[in-house]
Amino acid sequence: MYAIIETGGKQYWVVPGEVLKVEKISARAGEEIILEALWGAEEGKQLPAKKSTAKVKAEVLRHVKDRKKLVFRKKPKKAYEKRRGHRQELTEIRINEIQLS
Repeated sequence: MYAIIETGGKQYWVVPGEVLKVEKISARAGEEIILEALWGAEEGKQLPAKKSTAKVKAEVLRHVKDRKKLVFRKKPKKAYEKRRGHRQELTEIRINEIQLS
């Protein structure tokens, strides 16, 4: 059984028991959240996006920060250099259950 969910502007292929990092969700650690599935399937049965009423239950494990990504800008022949760093805030979730209706 699997489902495709969308959160934080990205789509993820998930299966029960999987742990993944998504963009920060405003929920406390240990709290259960319900995500709408764009697509869900199990053996011999598929629910397409337009008719999907599949729900994915997930548990928030913790909030973390991604590793630093450096952004470097330079204009040649102008002596302009600029370096910035960015650390994206992420939420680690565990997929507990996929319900197909």
